[in-house]
Amino acid sequence: MNLEELTKELAVIQDEILTKIKASEAIPQLNDIKVAYLSKKGPLKDLQTKLPTLKPEEKITFGQKINAAKSTIQSAYDKRQEELHLQEVNLRKDKNWIDVTIPGKKISIGHLHPITQLRREAENIFMNMGFEIVEPRSIDTDYNVFEALNIPVGHPARDMWDTFWTTNGYIPITHTSAMQHTILKEHDLPVRAIVPGRCFRQEATDATHEHTFYQIEGVYVDKNITLSDLIGTLKTFLSAFYDRDVQLRIQPSYFPFVEPGLEIMIDCAICKGKEGYCSTCRGKRWIELVPAGPIHPNVLTMAGIDPNEYSGFAWGMGLDRLVMIKYGIEDLRWFHSGDLRFLQQF
Repeated sequence: MNLEELTKELAVIQDEILTKIKASEAIPQLNDIKVAYLSKKGPLKDLQTKLPTLKPEEKITFGQKINAAKSTIQSAYDKRQEELHLQEVNLRKDKNWIDVTIPGKKISIGHLHPITQLRREAENIFMNMGFEIVEPRSIDTDYNVFEALNIPVGHPARDMWDTFWTTNGYIPITHTSAMQHTILKEHDLPVRAIVPGRCFRQEATDATHEHTFYQIEGVYVDKNITLSDLIGTLKTFLSAFYDRDVQLRIQPSYFPFVEPGLEIMIDCAICKGKEGYCSTCRGKRWIELVPAGPIHPNVLTMAGIDPNEYSGFAWGMGLDRLVMIKYGIEDLRWFHSGDLRFLQQF
């Protein structure tokens, strides 16, 4: 092909490209046109491959015409791209028009779980009573969980706890009492401490049982500590926690690490002792709440404390139970449900 024929073909291709650029209706379509005509496999590249067939002076002339065509096409492409971009912006404005005078959406703000809220409240009450807070271990040894609490291997009392075991013999703590031996052994006397934390038991889940629950262990050891000190301490705490003058009822029970074992009960604030069925106390008028008692001499001895010189008491109250009674919640499973309709009430 001679210079004249190549020039005519170049003009046809340029007009075709410019027409398609002008007719494009979206940026992706415009980009496809650019790729089709200006890529290494496009028609302009084909024309460039024919330059060797021309005379030297014609090569220069035709090369300049190709470059001019490319420049014209690129300018048209840039202009159309800007136009299409502006169209998209205007379209989005029309679709997403915002009235700044309309009140904004209510932002959902998280808050503490009810158990966490009342755990902190309980901690504050005990700290005001002179107790320090000790964090429990989530996993502990058989010795701390059982043996140091007067529950040796093979003791039938171990059946009271449905225990998880790890493959290497450790125990996800079944009660926060697992910290009692460590506290008595490592703290200077006298000692007043509480241990709020999670416990784990291999129990079937129902309205009053969970495999994971919370306890607050209490330990108080000093000289001349009596049962009246235990009763006074728990009455003071429970009255402050429930914001009323709580009445206590004490009945005997059995726990290997205290002697004697006691079950501390409080008067039902729902039925107030009136006749008729009460879903909270099940018609008993009293609610079992805190297992407690004077610390067994064997427990003190294993911690290196002379039981003839020192005495003390301990308890292991269920925090979940405290919260359920405070708010009148009948099913323990609500706490672990993750249901915002329930949790947002607190």
